Amino acid sequence: MTAAERDQELLAINQAMLECVVNGDWNGYASTCDSSLSCFEAETNGVLAEGLAFHRFYFPDCIDPSGEPAPVNVTMARPHVRWISDGAAVVSYTRLTQRVVNGEFLTSSCCETRVWEQVQGTWKQVHVHRS
Repeated sequence: MTAAERDQELLAINQAMLECVVNGDWNGYASTCDSSLSCFEAETNGVLAEGLAFHRFYFPDCIDPSGEPAPVNVTMARPHVRWISDGAAVVSYTRLTQRVVNGEFLTSSCCETRVWEQVQGTWKQVHVHRS
């Protein structure tokens, strides 16, 4: 596999994970995560959160399982892959999230860095930093 093909494979896995997030697909998202996933995010208030329980809280079925979710589009702008080894890489990008709220188009952005590691032959995210 060429370097470009490896990059595209990992970016496709990362994109699928982001789509799980915006679609509220907890099982899909959790399947991409190592159980020891750690993160720094705005919601952690500068504290390192560890494990999946922190993330689980933010999926829609934890809040309100009724109602049809509004369509959301998520894009990785200017993704960059940095290989640490054959089984570990850092993916950095600006995440653009588009949605319609009360008939208005809204786009939000944040910067994300995700560390991916091959665990028993499967890519798992092991750390997230979002700002």
